[in-house]
Amino acid sequence: MSGVLNSVDQRTNLVGENRLELLLFRLNSRQIFAINVFKVREVIQVPPLTKMPGCHHHITGVASLRGVPVPVIDLRGAIGFPPLREEDVEYNLIITEYNRSIQGFLVGQVRNIINTTWAEIQPPPKTAGRANYLTAITHIKDNEDQAIVEIIDVEKVLAEIIEYDVSISEGVLDEDLAAQMVGRNVLIVDDSSTARSQVKGCLSQLGLNILECRDGLEALKLLKQWTEEGKDVPRELLLMITDAEMPEMDGYKLTYEIRNDPKLKDLYVTLNTSLSGSFNDAMVKKVGCDRFISKFQPDLLVQVAQDRLRDVLSS
Repeated sequence: MSGVLNSVDQRTNLVGENRLELLLFRLNSRQIFAINVFKVREVIQVPPLTKMPGCHHHITGVASLRGVPVPVIDLRGAIGFPPLREEDVEYNLIITEYNRSIQGFLVGQVRNIINTTWAEIQPPPKTAGRANYLTAITHIKDNEDQAIVEIIDVEKVLAEIIEYDVSISEGVLDEDLAAQMVGRNVLIVDDSSTARSQVKGCLSQLGLNILECRDGLEALKLLKQWTEEGKDVPRELLLMITDAEMPEMDGYKLTYEIRNDPKLKDLYVTLNTSLSGSFNDAMVKKVGCDRFISKFQPDLLVQVAQDRLRDVLSS
């Protein structure tokens, strides 16, 4: 356990290189699951939990970590398996930070961290259906055999437990811009269908036309196809909103490729990510994003779109 903990704090140099590191764990089942190390704050043995009457049935209680109350989610139960039981051989707590909130995930055995590339991460099979809790899969060697690693869509898990409101607060909308917003195109790039739906639910209230891609490579191919068709992409798209973590090509690499394409370099790019930390601001400058915002902030999304439209109208 201490080896995993010591490794978690040393990973920021991979961002922007289309690389990532995954924390592997089991849910007291044969499958191997994973989440990005960047989302992990620490891995600990399960401390005493305080039950909270009336809370969501997948929240097993609240842990006090250095005086801070942290809700603990039974990840096994949250993704559709029978919940973890007290008599299970081993279970641990992964403390994570998503969308400016801290929560713990109750899991089984925590295995190790692997270093890989987004090019080796594949979307889940289409036959898995829309109800699955995966954003991607990859493969590792496990006892000389190839094993599938299932990367969990934590945003979907959290969205089913924590209700995210996509409504826009009073006073945020600029009525002078409303009519000119209607019909303008916005491209959303995110491997989480939950995240795409939430951004779409927010921005469609402005009358914007929302286009979607599931990863950076798909988005880059689409953008280049449009340029080959003679389209002026920076003019036709009001902006592109991209996640950081995605299979095959992450948002940083996507932005880098856009900035190095003469026909795409002026596209307005907003990085919209659940990752936290000062490294995001540094990466925005390094790869050339125009804005960086944390996920699930409807008012801020609207402000970004309106600010961009003001720039377009004044140019």
